[in-house]
Amino acid sequence: MVMKLRSLMALLAGTLAATLQAAPVTDSLDLADDLGARHIEQPSVSSLSDQMLDFLQIGGPVVWILLGFSVVALSITLIKLWQFAWLRPESRGDIEQSLRLWQAGEADRALEALNTRRPVSELVALAVRGLQEESRDLALLKDELERVATLRLNQLRTLLRPLDVIATLSPLLGLLGTVLGMIVAFQQMEAAGNQVDPSVLSGGIWQALLTTAVGLAVAIPVVTVHNWLERKTERVAALMNDAVTRVFTGRPGMLKPAEAGRHAA
Repeated sequence: MVMKLRSLMALLAGTLAATLQAAPVTDSLDLADDLGARHIEQPSVSSLSDQMLDFLQIGGPVVWILLGFSVVALSITLIKLWQFAWLRPESRGDIEQSLRLWQAGEADRALEALNTRRPVSELVALAVRGLQEESRDLALLKDELERVATLRLNQLRTLLRPLDVIATLSPLLGLLGTVLGMIVAFQQMEAAGNQVDPSVLSGGIWQALLTTAVGLAVAIPVVTVHNWLERKTERVAALMNDAVTRVFTGRPGMLKPAEAGRHAA
C-alpha cells in the first residue's frame, strides 16, 4: 500500500513539473502569435501609399486637379497666417498709447511709441508727421494717407483671389467629374444589354460621386479660410480709418466749432 502511494505521488509530481515547464513555452508561443497578428494588422507606409494611388486612379484626372488645388490652398493659407502673425495688423496697444501722447501735445513721443512695421501704425505715423508741418496742405496729406492705406490693404489681400478661385472651382470640378463618371457608367450598362450586373452599375456610380465628395472636401475649408482672412482685412481697414480720424480730430490746438465761434466773436 505504501509503495502504491509513493508511486502515485511520484506520478503526480512528474505531471506537475512537466506542466510547469511547458507553460512558459505555451505563453511565449501565444505572445509571439499575438505580436505577429498585431504586426500584420498595422498598415504599413507602402500600403497607405498604394491605397492613395488607387484612390487617385479611381477618381481620375479630376481628383488629381483637386489634389493640386488643395496643395496650393494649403500653401497660401500658411503664407497668410505667417504674414498676419508677423505684422499683427489688428494690434491696438501702441496706437492707443500714441494717440494719447499726440492729444497731450507730445508728438515726438507719440511717434516713438508706434511700431511702424504694422500698417495702421505706419498710417498714424504718417498723419502725425504731416500735421506737424504747418505748411502742409491737408488735402494733399489726406490723398497721401489714402494712397498708403490702399497699398497696405492690397498687400494684406495678396493671394486671397486665388483662394476665392479655388473655392469656386473645386465643387464645380467635382460635379463635372461626377457627370463624366455617370456617363461612363450608363455606357457600360448600355453595352451590357440585358445582362446588366447591378454591382457594376453601383460601382460606377460611387466612383462617379467620389469626385463630388473630393471637390466639396477641398472647397469647404478653403471658403472658411478665405472669409476669415477677408474679414480680418476689413477690420484692419476700419481700424485705419478710425485711427487716422482720431489723429486729425485730436491734434493739439484744434478747437471745437462752438469754441471757434466764441473766439471769433
